[in-house]
Amino acid sequence: MRGILLFIGILATGSLLAQEISKPEMDKIRSGFKKDAYTKAMQNALSSNDISKLAWNRDNVGTTDQLFTYRVDVSGITDQKSSGRCWMFSSLNLFRPMAMKQFNLAEFEFSETYLYFYDLLEKANLFLNNMENSANLPIENEKVRWYLKSPVDDGGQWINFVNLANKYGMVPKETMGETNSSENTSLLTRFINTKLREDAIEIRELKNVKADPKKLAARKTEMLSEIYRMLALNLGEPPTEFQWRYKNKDKKIADVKTYTPQSFMADVFGDTKLEDYVMIMNDPSRPFWKHYEVENYRNTEEGKNWHYVNLPNDVIKEFCIASIKNNEALYASCDVGKQLRRDVGILDVDNFDYESVYGVKFGMNKAQRIETGESGSSHGMALIAVDVDAQQKPVKWQFENSWGPTAGEKGYLTFTDAWFNEYMFRFVVNKKYLTAKVLEIYGQKPEMLPPWDPMF
Repeated sequence: MRGILLFIGILATGSLLAQEISKPEMDKIRSGFKKDAYTKAMQNALSSNDISKLAWNRDNVGTTDQLFTYRVDVSGITDQKSSGRCWMFSSLNLFRPMAMKQFNLAEFEFSETYLYFYDLLEKANLFLNNMENSANLPIENEKVRWYLKSPVDDGGQWINFVNLANKYGMVPKETMGETNSSENTSLLTRFINTKLREDAIEIRELKNVKADPKKLAARKTEMLSEIYRMLALNLGEPPTEFQWRYKNKDKKIADVKTYTPQSFMADVFGDTKLEDYVMIMNDPSRPFWKHYEVENYRNTEEGKNWHYVNLPNDVIKEFCIASIKNNEALYASCDVGKQLRRDVGILDVDNFDYESVYGVKFGMNKAQRIETGESGSSHGMALIAVDVDAQQKPVKWQFENSWGPTAGEKGYLTFTDAWFNEYMFRFVVNKKYLTAKVLEIYGQKPEMLPPWDPMF
């Protein structure tokens, strides 16, 4: 009885602590809004104009140029259009220079549609497996709700690319080009998700009535066949073998050669292996110098989950500079929408002064922004350039973007080192540029994190 009374007392105290907006409180709030001349002018301006145009910091204009001490040899800008495939474009873009060198080409692009087809098909299979494995849990369980929230989507990161490329290879863009549905993916994924959620109900019912495992497996294959049909109708059917020829920089037309996607990738990559690349990350909301893994964050059943070593920015920058100086681009991701001057392609912490516009302070640090969901990685690009001062310290950096050649500075985005510190998150570096200490941590058993963690 004493425990019950104590519990009721806590509830009562809690309800008293919850502050409502009473009339006196509202009067106090209203009186704090002083309509002086500046406030009236700003109210008129904000109600009639784009906020960012008013917050544009003109004192920062012209302070960042587009010149770099070290820059990777790249050529041509890709365009993901209205899709969330930035991670796939960025990953493939890392190896375009390799293909251009192999075939002596002035320009080249891998087929993003080819890997996108298999990405959605594999994610559908993983989802159905997850539904089977969690059938004993109530549908309102946090994990089940997470699965059902988005059975498949465009999102991903480096390990998703690795899982796909190692299994399915790569093909030139001419072999499987873009379609309306690959460039505008929302309806395609919407209808696939509708079908998969419907399939999930059946999978859970079959599992819970202890259906014969062979019958359940056969039914899942039928479900995947329907997803394959939907993908093939929207994207075309991916080739298992193709013929390809090309005109090189010397205007010579090569002989026709027959490839499989796997043999084409092997021809381009030579001795290079995707396993030689390591993801590192800057997440100050959790301890540095540790290996982490994100539970069930992959796209193939047999593939690897997302895993990385968390490191301070100053250490990460050393690895990035070493790679760029050696003419090797890096996969990188960031919170691209923060402080972006899209018209000129410049990201800097001082591009916009929203505090002066509103007369309020925005004071969260990077860790706090991550923990509250205010900031996180939203876009992947290839990191291709760095400008350094006389002491070889970085001043600014450059991305090769995948928004087409008219976005930013002819398709490229330049960002200051100060912006790097605040809004850069993930990097993929060849292990030859990493220290023995980092590689040792990478070889240790990772700490498992839930996929609904704010960082992911």
